Amino acid sequence: MQPDSDVIRKWTDSAPFWEKHRDIIHDMFAPVSHSLIKEADVTTGNSVLDVATGPGEPALSLAAVVGPHGRVFGADPIPGMVEAAQREADRRGLGNTQFEVAFADALPYPDATFDAVVSRFGVMFFASPANGLREMLRVLKPGGKLALAVWCSAERNPFFQALLRVVTKHVDSPQPDPDAPDAFRFAPEGKLRDLLIQVGVPNPEEHLLQFRIEAPLPVEEFLQLRLEMSETLRETFAAFSPQERVEIRREALDSLGEYVAVSGLSFPAEVLIVTATR
Repeated sequence: MQPDSDVIRKWTDSAPFWEKHRDIIHDMFAPVSHSLIKEADVTTGNSVLDVATGPGEPALSLAAVVGPHGRVFGADPIPGMVEAAQREADRRGLGNTQFEVAFADALPYPDATFDAVVSRFGVMFFASPANGLREMLRVLKPGGKLALAVWCSAERNPFFQALLRVVTKHVDSPQPDPDAPDAFRFAPEGKLRDLLIQVGVPNPEEHLLQFRIEAPLPVEEFLQLRLEMSETLRETFAAFSPQERVEIRREALDSLGEYVAVSGLSFPAEVLIVTATR
């Protein structure tokens, strides 16, 4: 299926900012990466694929788990993301990690290559999630584990909702198609699990991961981080007049202020972890 050009453009434009904020993004989403590694049963010597790796996570974290005798591959359709991931792997001197430009529904690997395949917040943006899942299962060895992480609803994730509720006050947004590429495409419980059943997985499992997104930043810096991470937010803010932007920024800071903690901002978060065995 043809990739959504708007999705590709937005992630391409965001790639430099995800590299810029690599360390804090790593820490904010580390509980999700750790959960995927655990659920995929990754261990020393394994060969693992990270699909939609972005600037390299959880692939870079996996490199330490599989050790020098294991291999980690990261695939992403955005060249800027892949280049950022490879730069970080080279900086760390990781000889067991390789990144490639590839779409989820056309993975450039032979059948039954990997002991585990993971994807953190990727499947929601696939042009065809079903085809992407089939490809990830194809490259898994028999008995290999697939582990996927997708967001629950915005209402249960103030990391998103704190700004969305401000923006939607000022912008008329049509109700999105529930199957359009979007962060919350698989937020309904059971939706991704049921899709795995449709593509031939007999007993996929799903569980709720509750954690906290910790961002050790002043609230003004966090707002800038969120605007830079999201091309959609950047475009929306840029469309307002200078006077409107001042007011919306004030409202956004007030909304985020609910989550200010001693060391920065702290958000309760909920993610669905869906797993399958080939």
